[in-house]
Amino acid sequence: MALTLSTSPAGGAAEEPPPATAPLMTMGVEEEFLLVDRTSRAPVGRGPRVIEAAARTLGPFVQPEFFTAQVEVCTSPTSDTSALRADLAGLRAALVRAADDEGCLLLASGTPVIPPERPLTVTPEARYRRMAADFASAVGACDQVVSGCHVHVGVSGHAEALRLANRMRPWLPTLQAVAANSPFDRGRDSGYASWRSVEHARWPTVGPAPVLDEAGYERVADTLVRSGAVLDRRMIYWFARPSEHVPTLEIRVADTNSDLDTVVLLAVLVRGLAATLREEPARGGPPPSLGYRALREAHRLAAVHGLAGDGLDLAAGRRVPAWELVWRLRERAAPGLAASGDLGRADELLGRLRERGGGADRQRAAHRRRGRLGDVVDSLARSTAAA
Repeated sequence: MALTLSTSPAGGAAEEPPPATAPLMTMGVEEEFLLVDRTSRAPVGRGPRVIEAAARTLGPFVQPEFFTAQVEVCTSPTSDTSALRADLAGLRAALVRAADDEGCLLLASGTPVIPPERPLTVTPEARYRRMAADFASAVGACDQVVSGCHVHVGVSGHAEALRLANRMRPWLPTLQAVAANSPFDRGRDSGYASWRSVEHARWPTVGPAPVLDEAGYERVADTLVRSGAVLDRRMIYWFARPSEHVPTLEIRVADTNSDLDTVVLLAVLVRGLAATLREEPARGGPPPSLGYRALREAHRLAAVHGLAGDGLDLAAGRRVPAWELVWRLRERAAPGLAASGDLGRADELLGRLRERGGGADRQRAAHRRRGRLGDVVDSLARSTAAA
């Protein structure tokens, strides 16, 4: 499982240096939320009404998701971390109000704690309906709802996005562990810190991205669509992918988190790491080529343990405490964090996370108090609304 190096990305193109004075990278966040009934605390399909109400305030920044029991919000791109946090807080506040008017609680959890009382409904949009029909094994019995948090960082185009994606691969399991927040699934403790990671993997292409340059990406993307493996490029669900509608690199390893500090920490770590690596391709050698099985094992351990156990040191091929990998990530991202003024903030947020435990730990702690899943839901709802 030791780390090995390749000579170049697939397609044969050499790494290109960034501009001599690269501007501060922008970042943005997409959050998916679950709607549950205030009384039963089970998922309910009131998303269309909640979205209609919230859109009066949020406009296009609130959108439907795959199931009608979900809603999604997206921030505006910004280079300022305080502005990002304020944007996230405002989006959540508007959704909480709209959900409350419909007798719902808004939950930021990767999976539903309590099962739905009846099969969930797929959002009545043509694309979602076709996805449900063509990929029925991924949808299951229409109750396998998962909610993620995706971080975007601004890039010049696909070429830069892919160069960064290639270099960020070894660090994505650690980011996944930081954001693990789905231990319960439909009435049971899954035994995982991030059960969303398991459920989401039912969909085609979910997993580590291959090492590609722009030409290689175009070939692979065209093949996936042409073969019917995916409906379109938006269904390329790699853990790191170039966006097809905005000039960003999108990181897709995180559960949605009720604790806003964790979301902000995730965003600044992603931006800090990307900014650091953007400055290094000319002198940093080729991107690391990791054994696929080792990389999958690193992601599996992140899903199982989150921050409460071991992760995989990909360079040494051995297990180490997850927090050791987190501190290594912080050190690796430090130049980019310092350049954006986020180094102190990241250290403060990491300290809080270490003291309080990750999202999965906090969910289980809420359950241990009285052994009631309803208490977990209520704790998540309070934390989601506290922003």
